[in-house]
Amino acid sequence: MTFLELVKSRISIRQYTSKKVEDEKLAYILECARLAPSAVNYQPWQFLVVKNDDVKKLIQQCYQAEWFADAPVIIVACTDTTQSWKRSFDNKDHADIDIAIAVEHICLAAAEQDLGTCWVCNFDAEKCSELLNLPANIHPVVLIPVGYTQQTISRCPHRKSNDEIIKIIE
Repeated sequence: MTFLELVKSRISIRQYTSKKVEDEKLAYILECARLAPSAVNYQPWQFLVVKNDDVKKLIQQCYQAEWFADAPVIIVACTDTTQSWKRSFDNKDHADIDIAIAVEHICLAAAEQDLGTCWVCNFDAEKCSELLNLPANIHPVVLIPVGYTQQTISRCPHRKSNDEIIKIIE
């Protein structure tokens, strides 16, 4: 499979089977995240891998979609802003950029392993921190359900054209 084929095959999945994700596949996905690039290579991230049903139900209090806790694994992608690079000109913190790169590595690696994922950013991050008893410097940014899909995979029909999003300056 080419990279473009992989990218085209990856969609957001919201229906999972109960089949467990193999440890080898999960390790592969997490290794892909570990190797993701980050600003100045600071790697200001932490990934909490939740397999426990009781903890998944706790996390569901932060994002109350019914399908969410059905995924066999939920990865809580967190940043540590005490370790992230800040641009010297304006002190722009790159933690969110860095975690986004790592999360996309997770999602593409999962797709390569025939697993579904979904970026979940619309959740109560403060409540998630409290429920998981995270230290003050660790911030949950993305919840990523991971599992085998029950959903028929079909690509989103509308993507902007190249003319709408690419401007070439010569």
